[in-house]
Parts: sequence; structure tokens; C-alpha cells
Amino acid sequence: MNDIAVGDTLDAYRITALIARGATADIFKAVDARSGATVTIKLPHPAYEGDPLFHAHFQREAQIGRRLDDARILKVLPADVQTRVYLVTEYVDGVSLRSLLAPGRALETHQALGIARQLAEALVYLHGQQVIHRDLKPENVLITPEGGIKILDFGIALDRPRRGFTWLGSTLMGTPDYMAPEQARGLRGDERSDICAVGVILYEMLTGALPYPADGPFDVMQYKLGSDPIPPTRFRPDLDPRLEEIILHAIERSPRMRTATATQLLAELVNPAQVSVTGRAARLRPRSVRAQRVRRIAMYVISALLIVVGLVTLVWLANRFPVPPTGR
Repeated sequence: MNDIAVGDTLDAYRITALIARGATADIFKAVDARSGATVTIKLPHPAYEGDPLFHAHFQREAQIGRRLDDARILKVLPADVQTRVYLVTEYVDGVSLRSLLAPGRALETHQALGIARQLAEALVYLHGQQVIHRDLKPENVLITPEGGIKILDFGIALDRPRRGFTWLGSTLMGTPDYMAPEQARGLRGDERSDICAVGVILYEMLTGALPYPADGPFDVMQYKLGSDPIPPTRFRPDLDPRLEEIILHAIERSPRMRTATATQLLAELVNPAQVSVTGRAARLRPRSVRAQRVRRIAMYVISALLIVVGLVTLVWLANRFPVPPTGR
């Protein structure tokens, strides 16, 4: 918990409200005493302020946020003098996309498509700037009262012009439910990883479910690496097959088979009627995590039996056809 509270002053900023309290940082609403503008301050908990990796996370978010200039991306503001580690951003009177979602509750199709199109538009801009977000999820998308979006949290983004990225120690990058399979393998990912995340978000918005149902982060990653996703129409039979095609193409396990660019994804979302249904859903063979475990155990057992049979055969052959003694 932070030692800063509502009513306190942090450098040039007067804290007016606590917006959210997180595991590693608090989000405050504040007023810039110099301009009178309302801003948002992301302030790490004191225990994390001296953490080099956490500090690198903040630096990356600040560097990328100040460079980008797009209405769909939360703007990071310059802070001239800082006596502590914190991040100042524009203030957005909105709600998290996560607050609109709940298990078993789908959004209206037009609302889900509207959000997905804006996400794709943001990706077209980001990827054009050679920035890959790598942690797109409902928690990192704000919905404004007008229905617009703001993408936030670029702490683990890949910024190609700077030729650097944050691995955050030995942990995987991203959030298991939304990360692409290649990220689950420990790879850094590319533009197609962001496309996969948007596909998963659209899946959830339209079905109220996730394509990889599993208990816990490890099971989710195992599911992604060893099984096909569940077709969206399993949860929502009335879903337009063309929308199902768009989603499944975006979340293909292999990046080479996935929707290639954000521009292509945007074109499909803008005009789903032009999308051809290829039978992608009918070819899926989703397996439960338990089935995958049983299959792996069976493979281990079979491998062990083959080794035992091989050893027994060698012993039998050695006894059946002994090597004759050699004379001197």
C-alpha cells in the first residue's frame, strides 16, 4: 500500500481520488497544479520502487507512450521533475472492458465488432510504428462513454526502433488466457501475437467464454500448445459462421497460418460479408486438459514399454546366439 493518499501532493500533482488499487501499483486521479489539467498517476507500491525489473517496466511504458500519438492509445504525459517513480497519463473517464464481460454473458454483436474494429485500427497504427503490445487483454482496454477505446500498459511491449524488450526475469510475457501459443513457448512473439490476442478478446465478447477452457495458467498454456480451441458456435450456435471464421483464423496455433496483418484483420472486421467460410471450425479437434494429460501419460508408458521390450530382446538374442570364444 502506498503512503500517498487523497489530498496529498506528489511533486506538481494534487491527488484527488483513488481510481484503483493493484497488486504492484495504485492508480490515482490528480490535478496538475501548473495547468489545471486532470491526469492519472500510476504509482508503484514502495516495495517495488527500487526493483530494477519493475523500474524497467515503467521506463518502457513511458518511452513508448510518449512516442505514440493515436486517439485509441492512452497518452503518457511528460513529467519534468519526479522525486519518485511514477507514470503520468491523460485522464480518461471510462471503464475497463473487463467490467463489461462476465462468464456466459456475450456482448451484442454490433458492440463487440465495434470494439474489435477499433482494436484492429490501433494495431494497424502500432505495428506501423514497429511497436508490438504483447499483453492485449480486456484489463488493458478502456471503454469511453462515447464507445471509443484506449489501450494501455505497454510495460512488456516490443519497440523495434529501440531494439530492446523486457523479459521480466524468467517469467513468460503476457497473460495466459490471451497470449499467443508462441508466447506460451517462451518466444518473444511478433505482430501476429497481437492479432491472436484480439481474436481471443473478440471470441470472449461474442460468446462469454474463452477458447481454451482450463483451470489455472499452466493448464491454459498446455491447452494452447496441445489442442485446438473450442469453436465459438459451441457456445453460441447462432453466431454468424463468417465471424467464427474471422476469430479462428486470428487465433490459429501456428503464426504462419494466422491472419497475417492487422490491416487484413481490420478489413475482415469492417466487411465480414466478404469473408469466405473455409470449414475451419469443422476441422478443429479440441481435447480437454485431462485428455491431453492421459495422452501424454500413455505415450510415456508406451515409450517405457518399448524400451523394456528392446532390452529384453537384446538379452534374449545374447543368450540365443552367444558370441563364440576367440582363440589366441
